[in-house]
Amino acid sequence: MSKLAQDIILRPVITEESMAGAALKKYTFEVAKDANKIEIANAVEELFKVEVKKVNTIHVRGQLRHYGRFEGYTRSWKKAIVTLTEASKTIEFFDGMM
Repeated sequence: MSKLAQDIILRPVITEESMAGAALKKYTFEVAKDANKIEIANAVEELFKVEVKKVNTIHVRGQLRHYGRFEGYTRSWKKAIVTLTEASKTIEFFDGMM
């Protein structure tokens, strides 16, 4: 059974660094932990109607946080940096952020 594009791309990552990358057609998303690069590329192409050049993935470890006398880790997640081709149009969602 194949996964839906909405199940692979969970949310965009909005940070200073990711917004700087958006100017270079590099967009950052939180993706499903079990998704591979091919599935991520296909999901972005399907959702945003763009052409993907390459996908880089990173596993982000949870950080230790203190809550008063208690401590625990934030959740770990997977990040994908998607680079679009030169001919591809931009993703409108990120254009509104800049």
